[in-house]
Amino acid sequence: MRKILLLCLFVFSTISLFGQTTYILCGKLIDTKSGTIKSKQTIVVQENKISNVIDGYVIPRSKTDKLIDLKNKVVMPGLIDMHVHIENEFGPRTRLDRYVLDEADVAFNSVGFAKTTLLKGFTTVRDLGGTGVNISIRKAIDAGKIPGPRVFTAGKSLATTGGHADPTNGSRRVLIGDPGPKEGIVNSVEDAKKAVRQRYKNGADCIKITATGGVLSVAKSGDNPQFTVEEIKAICETAKDYGMHVAAHAHGDEGMQRAIIGGVKTIEHGTYMSEATMDLMKKHDVYLVPTITAGKEVEEKAKVKGYYPEIVVPKALAVGPQIQGTFKKAYKRGVGIAFGTDAGVFKHGNNGKEFGYMVEAGMPAMETIQSATITNAKILKMDTEIGQIAKGFYADIIAVDEDPTKNIKTMEKVVFVMKNGVVYKKE
Repeated sequence: MRKILLLCLFVFSTISLFGQTTYILCGKLIDTKSGTIKSKQTIVVQENKISNVIDGYVIPRSKTDKLIDLKNKVVMPGLIDMHVHIENEFGPRTRLDRYVLDEADVAFNSVGFAKTTLLKGFTTVRDLGGTGVNISIRKAIDAGKIPGPRVFTAGKSLATTGGHADPTNGSRRVLIGDPGPKEGIVNSVEDAKKAVRQRYKNGADCIKITATGGVLSVAKSGDNPQFTVEEIKAICETAKDYGMHVAAHAHGDEGMQRAIIGGVKTIEHGTYMSEATMDLMKKHDVYLVPTITAGKEVEEKAKVKGYYPEIVVPKALAVGPQIQGTFKKAYKRGVGIAFGTDAGVFKHGNNGKEFGYMVEAGMPAMETIQSATITNAKILKMDTEIGQIAKGFYADIIAVDEDPTKNIKTMEKVVFVMKNGVVYKKE
């Protein structure tokens, strides 16, 4: 009886320790670290991690093991989008929604946006600004309550009074009030420190500042500098103390330079970036997150009467067409490029279009994929866990029908998605 009991305990402990093993047969496999494509590979997945990558096809012998046949697909790591807004999708009702939607309404909408993003192959995203519901969405995904990508969120963006991301811009005077650090509004060095600490207290993973004016805010300028260097330094130094990096929304050149000198890690958009600023980014190891898709979207929608408030239209028509050209110059000059789209400005799920726009501007297809995997993983300090298909990494695995180095459009049609060892899509 004792022997039988010990045998049962051994079996149960073995099942608990190892779980089900999944074998994924890959016709082609993109090695993001080397930038090469390998043929006939087998990925072995144990629970939520990759336990091995083997040359050739290995068929499981145990009946309890699972086989996934992707021999006619191109397999790669799950993609990482460094600029999304998981809470919303911009449209003609967006300004009104700020006043009529409760947090619960925003949360329910976010559930759909998160699922759509995941099913398009983006297994990790960096959310750069919302109401704070984005933090709850991250928690719900982590707890397995809803399907969605792994989320790193800034919570509420930091702005100056009247600046881009001041949520009271364009409101009636009685509603404007005087928001401060708790609401993400900064007007001094002390405010800067307190605002960062409040984001940490709220549960944010990183910090986002609006270093210049923006396109979609109800304010006149889309590119004026909106923080002092001292304020940005205080934000970045405090963020570093709390283990967070800082992303800076920036269209105007002066605001970008202040942000780079102040210590940010990424510049979002970078529309009117000068060559001097590009060189400054290289010197300080700062990455450009291009968001070309958003630029295309705002230019197109600005031509639709009534889609944007009148004050937004001239900014959208001026900024939108510039972003892809700036990206082209920055890439050629050697600025580090981190893949990011600004999904939410356009429909979630269209993130994959960014690959095509980057290739169109001169970046090789393989490098665009690397920017959406190993580069972004490095910025997130997850480069030993995501961004590669390698032993010990999370089993974030996607597949497309064609070789993206020959047809980049295939990145818009992901046919297989696994995140953390769980299959969410298999066409």
